[in-house]
Amino acid sequence: MSNPFQEQLLKAGIVSKQQVQKANKDKHTKKKQKSSKKDAPVIDETKLAAQQAAREKAELDRQLNKKKEDEARKKAVSAEIDQLITNNRIERGDDCDVAYNFSHVEKVNRIYISKEMQQQISKGKLGIARINGKYELVPKHIAEKIQQRNENRVVLFNNEQLIDEDDEYADYQIPDDLIW
Repeated sequence: MSNPFQEQLLKAGIVSKQQVQKANKDKHTKKKQKSSKKDAPVIDETKLAAQQAAREKAELDRQLNKKKEDEARKKAVSAEIDQLITNNRIERGDDCDVAYNFSHVEKVNRIYISKEMQQQISKGKLGIARINGKYELVPKHIAEKIQQRNENRVVLFNNEQLIDEDDEYADYQIPDDLIW
């Protein structure tokens, strides 16, 4: 026995040996419980870390889902535009012998159209839209719909007739047969 007070009580006969052992055992269990309580915050820290990791994973999942939804929305819009162009394109037959030049992505491109189509393009009644790397003529209302969904798909569309009041050549019309 390491406790001198317990030894004195035992020698005096005030306590029995079993009582001393029971007291030592109780003291030992209390000490163990205190040490286990010290370990409890470590468990809480791991729990907090696990909760934080779960929150971060949930946020990452939300971001990935949003990105997938955006991509799906873009694909749907692109498919809708493709359908608008293919269903409403103006057929260009063998009578289309006028080369019409226009610029797109800093490059001059050419399509062959008829004289009537050329006049309608210059008046803003027709537009040129891009589908799968090809250029197609579409009516004005279709070009406007495509432009609302994705401006990059409409290559040429004279939506507004700009008239400059200070232009000294405003009275002169541009010849219809002018090809640049």
